[in-house]
Amino acid sequence: MEDFMADSGGVPRRGRPPVSDRQRQQQRLVISRHAVRLFAEQGVAATAGEQIARAAGVSERTLWRYFPTKESCVEPLLTKMIDAFQTVLHAWPPELALTEHLRAAYQPVLGSSSGVDVETVLSVVRMTHGEPALRAAYLALRERAEDTFTEVLAERMGVPADAFEVRVQAAAMNAVLKAATDRLAHDTAQNGVTPQTLQRHREDLANALSLVTRGLSDRGGN
Repeated sequence: MEDFMADSGGVPRRGRPPVSDRQRQQQRLVISRHAVRLFAEQGVAATAGEQIARAAGVSERTLWRYFPTKESCVEPLLTKMIDAFQTVLHAWPPELALTEHLRAAYQPVLGSSSGVDVETVLSVVRMTHGEPALRAAYLALRERAEDTFTEVLAERMGVPADAFEVRVQAAAMNAVLKAATDRLAHDTAQNGVTPQTLQRHREDLANALSLVTRGLSDRGGN
């Protein structure tokens, strides 16, 4: 039986209740996990959108409403990784050096209480090296993330966000994060994620960023 809902004018209308933003994001993440599994098992070219939709328990119409291409299905998982760094950067206390803050607070994937999403995200990162379409999606997300890095660094340095020095440091920070993530993906390919590899990842990130953000020391940062 169809549900009846009243619109703002009190007139009943047919259909299901609207999906909330939270539900939409959760559904996108579920689809993303299934897409990554299928891509890893049979390759991107051999995986059809219909297969992804069926595995995720949604219609093809829903799949294409959420994602413009099958390759873009990886974005929600990759976003969790980029969001993790953005979150820790936004929470950087004024009294701490960035390296100290990263060593204490950074996790490679946002909101993951287990290693499941970490492993899945790193499998996507590994696939980007052999799948041009996935790599394009990955690099586009990283480029968009650079604006957040710029905002945080500009505030820390006390300069406008369009200042050349802050744009250069944000780009360098982005490059460091990508290189450190690539290394983590490589190091965990055989034996998975361990506390030791995660600690090494934090150290790689902190040590490299201490070099590219050195100019912040003159303004009360690292």
